[in-house]
Amino acid sequence: MSETHVTITLPSLGEDVTEATITRWLVSVGDPVDAEDPLVEVATDKVDTEIPSPHAGTLVEILAQEDDTIDVGADIAIIALAQTAPQEPATPVNAPPAAPATPVNAPPAAPATPVNATTAAPPPEAVHAPAPAPASTNPGPAPTPTVAESAGGTQSVQRLPRIRQVIAARMMQSLQTSAQLTSVVEVDVTGIKQLRAQLKTSFHEQTGVKLSFLPFFAKAAVEALDTHPLLGATVNAECTEITYPAGVDLGIAVDSPKGLMVPVIRDAHQRSIADLATDIAALAEQVRAGSISPDALVGGSFTITNTGSRGALFDTPILNSPQSGILGTGAVVERVVPRPDSAGELTIGVRAMVYLALTYDHRVVDGADAARFLATIKTRLEGGFSTDEVLATHARRA
Repeated sequence: MSETHVTITLPSLGEDVTEATITRWLVSVGDPVDAEDPLVEVATDKVDTEIPSPHAGTLVEILAQEDDTIDVGADIAIIALAQTAPQEPATPVNAPPAAPATPVNAPPAAPATPVNATTAAPPPEAVHAPAPAPASTNPGPAPTPTVAESAGGTQSVQRLPRIRQVIAARMMQSLQTSAQLTSVVEVDVTGIKQLRAQLKTSFHEQTGVKLSFLPFFAKAAVEALDTHPLLGATVNAECTEITYPAGVDLGIAVDSPKGLMVPVIRDAHQRSIADLATDIAALAEQVRAGSISPDALVGGSFTITNTGSRGALFDTPILNSPQSGILGTGAVVERVVPRPDSAGELTIGVRAMVYLALTYDHRVVDGADAARFLATIKTRLEGGFSTDEVLATHARRA
């Protein structure tokens, strides 16, 4: 019985994604695969993702090698489809009719394993062991790190993972195409801390996620963008036109084992604190599990990066080009802070404080604009939130 071979092509990976780079083959030539089993890992300028096999069978040829950049729709592999009919060596379909008894003693390898004949001399790049760490997902001609002797000992040189290369290129592009400046304010979030302590149990029971400070920061930023839309606008390369979005598509920077990604909460201006908390948790989980879709990583109008999640007080975020603003939220720390009482006298007390750092495109946003935006956020956060505001959920958009 002859085998049926099918050619696997690179499927569509999302809107505006036209090409991808092969980062790692997850199976080798001669390996069996089931339908929907991960076949190959690819990287785009937005996300790394695994391509499943559309058929069950055996991988007989790899057409796109690791580190190759190919177009969507291009051929990447050939699979021999799994045979559903039993193959009996006693009755081979190609046996000579003049000698019906000899196929029993004939070598069974010819009809039973034609696929494995292609593994006699596979391309060197096609045979490898799966690597557990991102740093080893792009093996080239020399899969081991280059080791050089120096006066201080040995040093190793490794190839940057594809996603790290993309991040590096985008950060440099952002710095080279916009005039970036950062303003910082300090905010007293003691009231929010106390509210979190009161509602943490009921909030978790209702939403299934923990109530962190981040959705409060996100809500205040989204509301401030309504008053200061310039921070959510984009400017063209010639600085002759400004485009204001209809609403707020909020990017949330997420740290993952493979690198930093920024999934987007669509229509964040229509989302409550509880909605934002569940959206943030869901998107972060998808990023870290590697299941985020490329479409979920495009189209943001403003970004928040939680630099305080690892204890940093603040930093100077780089704009997520072509956006005009990004807000960095630092670590919430308790400090002794002087505050005026109701009579105007200074009192000393322990307060929960946080630094908020806004990086903005100085080509279109002035320092005074940035200061007013931060002041609006500060006023909102220090003014407090009600229990209903925290626990309310809005209907998901259609």
